[in-house]
Amino acid sequence: MKKHKSDKPDFFETPPIDPVLAATGRKKETGVPAPAKRKAGFYLSVDLLDRFNRKFHELKLGGSPVENKSAMLEKMLSFALDDMDRGGNSAIMQRLVSVHPPQ
Repeated sequence: MKKHKSDKPDFFETPPIDPVLAATGRKKETGVPAPAKRKAGFYLSVDLLDRFNRKFHELKLGGSPVENKSAMLEKMLSFALDDMDRGGNSAIMQRLVSVHPPQ
């Protein structure tokens, strides 16, 4: 690390922030391994993505304990999948059937 104004920076020193730990929300000193994650490759409509981003920022500004967009989306997707597991009582499945009725 640079100590004096005339010292040259050491570009090979360990960075003060680990980007993977920062992205996953885990702290290195806890010893808890970060969960396995993968980047998802799918498309969303512009309107839905705008709505999601707006809601995320509303929650952050409102003081909600939402960590980051990935964490928020994971919780939302988990909630939706739990709902779909309810079968015929699933609100999501009812919407899917009403949009695409069985032939």
